[in-house]
Amino acid sequence: MTTLNRHPQTTVTTTDERSVVTSSVARKALAALRIAFGLTFLWAFVDKLLALGFSTGAVLNDQGVKTGIDYFSKDAWIHGGNPTLGFLTFGASGPFKDFYNAIAGQPWVNVLFMAGLLAIGLTLTFGIAMRLGTLSGFVMYLMMWSVALWPANNPVLDDHILGALTMAVLGLTLAGDTWGAGRAWTKTTLVHRLPILR
Repeated sequence: MTTLNRHPQTTVTTTDERSVVTSSVARKALAALRIAFGLTFLWAFVDKLLALGFSTGAVLNDQGVKTGIDYFSKDAWIHGGNPTLGFLTFGASGPFKDFYNAIAGQPWVNVLFMAGLLAIGLTLTFGIAMRLGTLSGFVMYLMMWSVALWPANNPVLDDHILGALTMAVLGLTLAGDTWGAGRAWTKTTLVHRLPILR
């Protein structure tokens, strides 16, 4: 007697970076780019959190020249500093100026901004949850671009647009697999249940 298997087993195939980017040198270059961007986001978070003097906590003279660092100063977020107030108040220009001025320094804006810096930084640095991380990074870069329209040195393009494009490339090429935990992360039950976390 012949037995028919009416429910054949299906195997889940997972695309990895090697099938998207076939050159190992290119994968390593993308990994280095990913980690560099991740560390940039993490540094921005830590500097705004603690006022380490590279942006937050810098002591400037009347001419705007940095003359020292006030480490862990009142500008640190942990001491009541406001990470979005200055840029959204004084840096905003163009068609969205009034909108950004209105939300500048709001507690919910500060929390979202700081959480975004931390989450995107961790995602890129460790190569996990790259879909969400790079999508969030893409949106954050576009929002930062829209704060100060139009760019000073080009009619449309600036480093924020280049950052947004980089987020797209890193997300589409599965750049978390090389020199990151992306491949192991993909095999977790959580990612199998929620593929958006890839």
